[in-house]
Amino acid sequence: MIRRALSTALLTVCLAACATAGSEAGTPPPAADPAPPTQPSPTPPQASCNADAARIVVGQVATPDVVEKARLAAGAQLVRTLKPGQVVTMEYHSSRLNIDVNEGNTVTNVRCG
Repeated sequence: MIRRALSTALLTVCLAACATAGSEAGTPPPAADPAPPTQPSPTPPQASCNADAARIVVGQVATPDVVEKARLAAGAQLVRTLKPGQVVTMEYHSSRLNIDVNEGNTVTNVRCG
C-alpha cells in the first residue's frame, strides 16, 4: 500500500512539473516577433578554370611540374590527378582542374570541376 501511495505521489509530481504555469487552457501563446527580412547575400566571385588552355599537357607524363603547368594555364586554384579506377568525391569546384591519367601516368584528358 505504501508503494502504491508513493507511485501515485511521484506520478502526480511529474505531471505537475509538465503543466505550464500561469496560462489558461485554450489561450494561445503570444505571437513571436517576426524575423527581420533577410537581404540576399552577395554572390561570391566566380572562380575560373579554362580546361581548353590546359590541354597543352595531354600526352605528357603527369609530373608535379606538368601538373602545375596545367593548373597555371587553366587559371585554376586547385588541381587533382585522377588515376583509372580511383575513388573520388563528386563535389563540383568551378576553380578545380581535374587531370585524368592512364596506368602509365600519362595525361589523357583535362577538365574543370
